Amino acid sequence: MKYYCSLLLLCTFLSNVRAQERNSKFLKQLIYEQASPALKHILAHPDSFQYQLIYTKIDRGRDNRPQLSNYYLNVDSTRYFNPASTVKLPTVLLALEKVHRLPVKGIDKYTTMLTDSGYSRQTEVAEDSSAEDGLPSIAQYARKVFLVSDNDAYNRLYEFVGQQTLNEGLWKKGYKNVRIVRRFVAMNEDENRHTNPVRFMKDGQLLYKQPPEVATVKYDFSRPVFFGKGHWDAQDHLIERPMDFTTHNNLPLQALQRLLQSVIFPETVPAWQRFELNDDDYRFLYQYMSELPSESAYPEYDTVEYFDSYTKFFLFKDGKRKLPLNIRVFNKTGWSYGFLTDAAYIVDFEHKVEFMLCGVIYVNRDGILNDNKYEYESLGYPFFREIGEIIYRYELSRKRKNEPRLDKFRCTYQ
Repeated sequence: MKYYCSLLLLCTFLSNVRAQERNSKFLKQLIYEQASPALKHILAHPDSFQYQLIYTKIDRGRDNRPQLSNYYLNVDSTRYFNPASTVKLPTVLLALEKVHRLPVKGIDKYTTMLTDSGYSRQTEVAEDSSAEDGLPSIAQYARKVFLVSDNDAYNRLYEFVGQQTLNEGLWKKGYKNVRIVRRFVAMNEDENRHTNPVRFMKDGQLLYKQPPEVATVKYDFSRPVFFGKGHWDAQDHLIERPMDFTTHNNLPLQALQRLLQSVIFPETVPAWQRFELNDDDYRFLYQYMSELPSESAYPEYDTVEYFDSYTKFFLFKDGKRKLPLNIRVFNKTGWSYGFLTDAAYIVDFEHKVEFMLCGVIYVNRDGILNDNKYEYESLGYPFFREIGEIIYRYELSRKRKNEPRLDKFRCTYQ
């Protein structure tokens, strides 16, 4: 049975999409030769499923320096997809960077950060029951972002960084097409431009107070983007026309891959494109980008709801499946409006295998958005699992001139 998705892309650039695509013959052949009938069906309908894939092969020099080679399937930086929670990755990175720039010494990511309110629909945070000391901090919010993709944790980091600082910081690092302009809570454009005042505290004493901020930067919303044949609005009314994503967050897959690369292999990107992080920041990121919910004490999670592969799409996404101890996935996922996205660095410590995979797929058979009827389980997650398995088998079989030394990524989990 053919899959017909009533996806409508009412974009001025539609006629140029094919000209913008990047495809690698090697990657296409590798996947097609091993693909199951179900995967071949998806691959045969790129306009319906809107999939994109970047595979990064990693070879090591004698000095263990990584040499990266990217291979593409159906990748187009001008084709919009909703990035969902993947925008949390750059937000965490800029929060870690900003805390080092605060004008007061003695503040770091572990310092208590209280959030106040100063504008319409803003809310306060004075405690965090998930933290060991019961208090919120940048570190605790970042943990929750990576462990279970917590939305409120992202909102608080977005508010600390500030919308303007967040976007201008990414643009200065070369991510010109990235746009992060929304919290994950119901707010209008003006409310999202305003971010909360925050206070950093230690032993009940005020160390630093950051005033409320408002972003005045102008964004390019000249390219209209619509999806679907209908959508449910905030008042639970079915609107029988496509949903408008023109002013939503935007994070193209190539930019997401580059962001992940800058975290995992900062030495492979130019100095001006790196984030200003210290060694403890990198160890922290590797810990919580790879830790599983069952391994976390603070926060502690219900592992029935937050099973080990909850945010691990490539290779593993399955609530009943236990992850092998020799493989770790350092990643950030996103899911919303029928879009599934994962950006992952995958390591097999036993077999000395490492590679990166970044991908997105759109699964929305009825063409209605916001109805919570998406084919995540039947089509989306199997797509990621099988692609991951194909690349992993290839990586196990290919010969390497130099065996990678991977101690940098070994973490001690609770």
